[in-house]
Amino acid sequence: MESARIQELAGSVIGGRQVADSDAAWLMDVDDVGELARQAHRITRMVVGGQVDVEELGNIKKNACSEDCTFCAQSALYNTQIDTYKLAPNHTIVEQAAKAKMDGASSYCLVAAWREPPPAEFERVCNIISEINETVGIDVDCSLGFLTREQAQRLKDLCVLKYNHNLETARSKFAEICTTHTYDDRINTLKIVKSVGLGVCTGGIIGMGETRAQRLELATEIAAIDPQEVTMNILTPMPGTPLELQAEIAESEIVRMFAVLRFLMPRATVRLSGGREHALKDAGESVLQSGANAIITEGYLTTSGQSSTQDMAMIRRIGLEA
Repeated sequence: MESARIQELAGSVIGGRQVADSDAAWLMDVDDVGELARQAHRITRMVVGGQVDVEELGNIKKNACSEDCTFCAQSALYNTQIDTYKLAPNHTIVEQAAKAKMDGASSYCLVAAWREPPPAEFERVCNIISEINETVGIDVDCSLGFLTREQAQRLKDLCVLKYNHNLETARSKFAEICTTHTYDDRINTLKIVKSVGLGVCTGGIIGMGETRAQRLELATEIAAIDPQEVTMNILTPMPGTPLELQAEIAESEIVRMFAVLRFLMPRATVRLSGGREHALKDAGESVLQSGANAIITEGYLTTSGQSSTQDMAMIRRIGLEA
């Protein structure tokens, strides 16, 4: 009976119907995670096809951030002993974008650990984006913290495709994860981004001690925003952060989360991001067959990852394309 209902809901989603809140809650608690994964994969293939979107990140500024996000090794409040640097030289970032294109990535995301970009450094980022557009020819995304409407419009004018600003976790969990800004601060930036016509990318991190109900809460809050892209990370506990001793989340719960995201957002790009190599024995093969249709390759903001060569081979091995 359970598998038949999962199949029925998948068929309904493929037919263009939205999953009801009660059905989403039921899906998040099903016992048959294997069937849930298979049907999420069916939705992905039927609605968005067999292409896996591959992106590389450029951590263009990695030093003391003012915020106290408990998962983050870049916070100035924690002694994590990571290597740090201010905004990298323009040519270095442009060269990294060119390498991403050679690696087979379809987009390059500029990420900086700011609460919000300082005016002078924001100008530099805009100049870098212009250089990438002129000399590299790869799609550019950005994640630079809180934005003003004027800054968002400037990025739109520079043909930035998507702006990433994660909700991080469910509203009911957020105060345990961050106290230096609010959940509504994050929602407001997403509204600003959407208001100027920039593509919206948002998501969060699972495995921070949240309940399954809170993961559902996060998934439904993301779906309500209707983003072009969802990016979901799995916590890698970083030494020196308050979450350094957090217990690992079960692989079945990771699969469950991605599958439910696909049921809720059949047309979105659903990206498996940081922590996949740490948390998943297969580095993501199972999740790319359970609702995800995108990955980050060549590492993350403060942790390394699989090479693009390994990831392209992984994608081909499961019968998909990049």
